[in-house]
Amino acid sequence: MSAKEYWIIYYTLFRKEAVRVLRIWAQTLLPPVITMSLYFLIFGKIVGSRIGTMHGFSYMEFITPGLIIMAVINNAYANVVGSFFGSRFNHSIEEILVSPMTSHIVILGYISGGVARGLFVGVLVSIVAFLFGGLSYIYSVPLVILGALLCGALFALGGLLNGIFSQKFDDTTIFPTFILTPLIYLGGVFYSLELLPDFWQNVALVNPLFYIIDFVRFSFLGETFINPWYALSMIILFTLILYYLAWYLLSKGIRLKA
Repeated sequence: MSAKEYWIIYYTLFRKEAVRVLRIWAQTLLPPVITMSLYFLIFGKIVGSRIGTMHGFSYMEFITPGLIIMAVINNAYANVVGSFFGSRFNHSIEEILVSPMTSHIVILGYISGGVARGLFVGVLVSIVAFLFGGLSYIYSVPLVILGALLCGALFALGGLLNGIFSQKFDDTTIFPTFILTPLIYLGGVFYSLELLPDFWQNVALVNPLFYIIDFVRFSFLGETFINPWYALSMIILFTLILYYLAWYLLSKGIRLKA
C-alpha cells in the first residue's frame, strides 16, 4: 500500500473517533469540566485559602498542572477503552482485523482519537483554571504541549490494552477505579513529595504517575522534585512499552479472534 492509502486509512479511523467525541459532547466534554471546576472550587479556593503557598506558588497554582493532566489522561483513557470495547461488543472490530490496515495504523488511529479528546478537555479545564485564578503563568508552552501529547498517548494505550482484555463493560472500569485513581492521588497532585517521610517518598518514586505530574508541573511552573528530563524519559519509556504490548496483541489477534 502507498503512503497516501495509509494516510487515508489512518485519517478515516481518527475522524471517526474525533467526530464521536464532538457528537456526544455533553457526555464526553462537559462532565470532566464540571468535575474539575469542583476540584478548583473545593481544593483550590476553600482548602487552598487555609494552606497558603507551596514552593512559592499559591496552592491553587500548585495543584492546577496536576488537575489539568488528570483530566487529559482520564479522558484519553476513557475514550479509547469505550470505543475499542464497543467495537468488540458489536463485532465491528472483526472488519478491522480482516482489512488491509496494519496493527500500527489501528493503534495510531485509536490513540489519536483518545489524545484529541484529552486535549479538548485539557483546554477547557485550562480555561476554568484561568477563571479561578490558578493559571496566570506558564513556564514553557512547548513542554506543556509535549507533556499533554505524551501523557494522553500513554493512557490512550492503556485504554486500548484494557479494551482488549475486557470481557464485559464492567471490566473497563476496573483499571481507572482500582489502579489509575489511587496512582493519581498518590502521585503528588495535591501535595509536594517533600512533605512525605523518606519511606513514602521512595514508594512514590515507583509510581509512574509521579513522573507525569512532576514533569507537567515543571512545564507549567518551572518547579520540579526530580530532574524533569529524567521524568520525561520515563514517560517515553512507559509509552513505548505499552505501544509494543498493544501492537503485539493486535498483530497476533490475542483475545480478539474467536
